[in-house]
Amino acid sequence: MNLKENLEQINITDERRYDLDWLRVLAVLLLIYFHAAAIFYHGELGEFYIQNNSLSSALQWFIFVVHQWHMPLFFFIAGAATWFSLKLRSAREYIGYRFSRLFIPFIFGTLVLVPPQVYYNRLSHHEYSGSYVQFYPQFFHGIRPQGNFEWAHLWFLIYLFVISLVTLPLLSFLKKQTEQLWYSQVANFLRQPGAILLPALPLAVIEGALRPRWFGFQNLYDDWANVLLYISYFAYGFIFCSHAEFGQAIQKNRQLILGISIITMSVLLGWQASDFLPSRGYSWKYIFYQMFRGVNSWCWVIALVGLGQRYLNFNNGILQYTSQASYPFYLLHQTVLVTLGFYVVQWNLGIPEKFLIISSATILLTGTLYEVLVRRINIIRFLFGLKPIEIKQKE
Repeated sequence: MNLKENLEQINITDERRYDLDWLRVLAVLLLIYFHAAAIFYHGELGEFYIQNNSLSSALQWFIFVVHQWHMPLFFFIAGAATWFSLKLRSAREYIGYRFSRLFIPFIFGTLVLVPPQVYYNRLSHHEYSGSYVQFYPQFFHGIRPQGNFEWAHLWFLIYLFVISLVTLPLLSFLKKQTEQLWYSQVANFLRQPGAILLPALPLAVIEGALRPRWFGFQNLYDDWANVLLYISYFAYGFIFCSHAEFGQAIQKNRQLILGISIITMSVLLGWQASDFLPSRGYSWKYIFYQMFRGVNSWCWVIALVGLGQRYLNFNNGILQYTSQASYPFYLLHQTVLVTLGFYVVQWNLGIPEKFLIISSATILLTGTLYEVLVRRINIIRFLFGLKPIEIKQKE
C-alpha cells in the first residue's frame, strides 16, 4: 500500500466522518430547493401542497433528476450514522436515543408543523375558507387522501424510527462480525473494478418487483417498495461505514461509478423526454424501467459518497453550526415554505422570481426560527430532537 492509500485510509477510518456531515447538510439544503420547485411541478410524483398556475419544464427536470437519489442518500447517511451510534451505545441506549431523536419530534411535528400545510392546501384549492384556529380540529377528521390527517414530510422520521428498530438485530450481528475474515473479504472483493455495482442488484429487484404495485404513497403499512428500498439503503450505509476497506472500495471505483452515473441518468432523461416510458403496471417494459432506476439510484448515491470522501472530509465552523441546524431545518422548512408559497404564487411575477423568493425566504425564515427559538430554548430543543444545551453531546 502506497502513501496515498495510507492517507486515504486514515481519512476513511477517522472517528468523525465530516464528509457525511457535509452531505447531510447539503442534502437538507437541496431539499428546500426541491420543495420550492415542486410548487411549479405536476407529474408522476403528484401535486405539492401549493401549486403555481403556470408550471416550469426546467424545474420539472430538476425534480426528476434529484428524486432519483435524494431520499436514498438520506437513508444511506442515516445508516452510516447508526454505525457510530451503536459503537457508543448499547442496544437499549440506542432505542432510547432513537425515541428521543425521532419519535418525539415526529409526534410534535405532526401536531404542530403539519396542520398549517394542510390548511393552506385546502385554502389554495378553495376547499376551506375559515381561519386556521377553526380549521385545526378538522385536521383530525379522516386520514389522507380521504381526510385531512397526514404526516407530510415527517414520513421520513417515522420510517427511519421503525427501520432503526426493525434492523437492530441485523446491525448488532454485523457489528460483531467486522473483525471476522469473511467481512474483510467481502470488502476486498468490492474493490475489484465494477464490483461496487453488485449491491445495486437487490435494489433493482425491489424496484422491478414492487414499484409497479406500490408506487410510493408513504403510509408505512402499505408502501412496500419504499420500505424495503430504504431498509436496504440504511443497511448499506451501516455496512459501508463499518470497515475501512468498504470506504476504500468506493474510492477506488469513484471515477468509474461517477461515469456510469452520468450515463445511466442520461439514459433516464432520454426515456423521460421520449415516448419510451410505459404506463405503470406489471409489463416487462415498466419492470425493466424500474430496475434500471434502482441501478441508477445506487450509482448516484455511491458517486456522491465517493466525492464526499475525496473533497468534503474536513471540519470548520460552518459545518459545526449547520450540522446541528440541519435536523431542525428539515423539520421546519416545509411548513415555512408552504406558508410562504401560498402568498407568493398569487403575486404577479414570473416563475424564476417566485422560485427564488420562496426558496431564499424559506432559508432565511427557517434559519431565524432555529436561531431564535430552537437553538436557545431547551424545551424546544427537546421537541426537535436535540440535547439540552448544558449536556455535552456525544460525538
